[in-house]
Amino acid sequence: MYKQTLVFFFFIFILASEVKSQLCSGSLGDPVVNITFGSGNNPGPSLPFGTTNYIYIPGDCPKDGYYTIANSTSGCFGNTWFNLMQDHTPNDVNGYMMLINASYDPGDFYVDTVKGLCASTTYEFASWILNLNTGTACNGNPILANVTFSIETTTGTILQQYSTGNIPTSISPTWRQYGFYFSTPVNANSVVIRMRNNAPGGCGNDLALDDITFRPCGPLITVFTTNGQTSTNICDTYKNNILLSSSVSSGYNNTQYQWQTFNNGNWQDISGATDNTYVRLPTPAGSYQYRVVVAQGNNIQLSACRVASNTFNIGVEPKPAINIQTNGAACIGDLLEVTTNSVAKQFLWTGPNGFQSTQANFIIQNLSPQNSGNYYVNATTDIGCLNKDSIYINVNPIPLPNTGPSQTICAGSSVVLRGSGGEKYKWTPNKYLTSDSIPEPTATPADSTLYYLTVSNGNCSRMDSVMINVLHLPKADAGKNLTIFEGDQVQLNGRVEGDDIQYFWTPNHNISDPNILNPYVYPTFDTTYILHVVSQQGCGESDSKVFIRVYNKISVPNAFSPNGDGINDFWEIKDLYTYPTANVSVFDRNGQIIFHSIGYGTPWDGTIHGKPIPIGTYYYIINLKNGTPLRSGSVLVIR
Repeated sequence: MYKQTLVFFFFIFILASEVKSQLCSGSLGDPVVNITFGSGNNPGPSLPFGTTNYIYIPGDCPKDGYYTIANSTSGCFGNTWFNLMQDHTPNDVNGYMMLINASYDPGDFYVDTVKGLCASTTYEFASWILNLNTGTACNGNPILANVTFSIETTTGTILQQYSTGNIPTSISPTWRQYGFYFSTPVNANSVVIRMRNNAPGGCGNDLALDDITFRPCGPLITVFTTNGQTSTNICDTYKNNILLSSSVSSGYNNTQYQWQTFNNGNWQDISGATDNTYVRLPTPAGSYQYRVVVAQGNNIQLSACRVASNTFNIGVEPKPAINIQTNGAACIGDLLEVTTNSVAKQFLWTGPNGFQSTQANFIIQNLSPQNSGNYYVNATTDIGCLNKDSIYINVNPIPLPNTGPSQTICAGSSVVLRGSGGEKYKWTPNKYLTSDSIPEPTATPADSTLYYLTVSNGNCSRMDSVMINVLHLPKADAGKNLTIFEGDQVQLNGRVEGDDIQYFWTPNHNISDPNILNPYVYPTFDTTYILHVVSQQGCGESDSKVFIRVYNKISVPNAFSPNGDGINDFWEIKDLYTYPTANVSVFDRNGQIIFHSIGYGTPWDGTIHGKPIPIGTYYYIINLKNGTPLRSGSVLVIR
């Protein structure tokens, strides 16, 4: 009698809750039905025949009395609908929802038969609804959707009803969940869900529907440990069993239990775990989840009848990995860097010479022999999982490399490098060395070079360096040979190379300055000038010659009178005879050659083919054939 009375009051509580549209305040089971409308590209398929009295349209903006299945909607009715980029279902890629533009007359817009329920069982029905109209729709006064949910038997008997009332507009798209309790009749496992639009059609009264669920509802079930925890984290070194207990509020008679663990994405029954407590055995590191499901009597065998407790999470944490690394420092004077690369949160280092540190990583500057020894670390996670490790640091003496003072040599010469201070040697760069691994190799560098010597004693290495200065040999270039006419001058173009050199020209006569590279010279006869370059460091000398050819200067008369009077009868060109290959050409005003000779052994007498030319002006071109510019001008022939 007591149990029946208890059950009676439990259902009275549920019925009272339905009137107020309260969702389940106890514990829920897994969804027996979960209608999400599927997913895919727009538009989605129409609903099965008989599910709705509305007309399907394959677009995302249905008109009055129409509906569609879509994963998004935008730009509908002059943007008086919200633009929805996704449905309500969490993590549902391209998930569909039902978009409804209510008809002018109130009526059913969704009817479905839900099967697979348990008889004489309380369920929570819930659905998510969104008012599609923005606050500015219909001049700021849209008709508000108003929905009545009805749960009926398959023969039409109403088991429970609930009205949402007016579903308000909002500033941004807002999904709201509406739901209530109902109880299935004895020996019935199917019900009909009916959704009716109460508001008249017209401007507004538009809604979106998604995620319709039926879940068993029962007493409040809580899983906890003996110290009241509802979750815990332990170390994998903890090898004790954990006792999980459950409490179930009043409401069931003949309560049955089944413990479950979450594995591969699903809750799985633990064989034999059917008491109100469960002893959890030690496991390897990982994340584990447990819960207990309860039902009345044999209903425990049916997943559609069971309600579930809270999830009890057990995190089994491994001891923190420690990967000790150093920067390789192992010599006196080095800077030692030690890192753990561990996710632990607390550290304690101890070592030789009273060393201690609470940092994950530490530095010792200027190592000394007193720092040699084992360094131990205790690494602990936030929950106290401990791991230990150590590393041995051996501080070795250092070699004392010595390469001696810098040296200076002439290019092409060799020098012996003088290294000392260790057991092994390495010279860099190794170019122009007879060997790079002996203490005293012979070097023949082409240019000044800084040689580095790394000396090792087998454990530690140090470096020294020595500069070998290479003096480039003197080199002279006096330039190209030149020509001038007597009385003229020309500039020499000397170039020199070499380090620490002195240069000068010889002979030092008819020259503007014998100690510069580009002096002017004005010889009166053919002369060879020599540029001398001398190393001040004993690296030899060099010289180069330039020949200056001095030509006689010719004087061309601009008139003569070949009249046979013995005076100025010939075109006498002074010193032209000294140019035996010179070409002399005379032209009339029409460009016709009237005189031509190679060399000028016989001066022109003013005739052509033995006949006197007329009085007048004639033109000449003289090519001395020595690289000097052509001479040209006019000559007047008079009688």
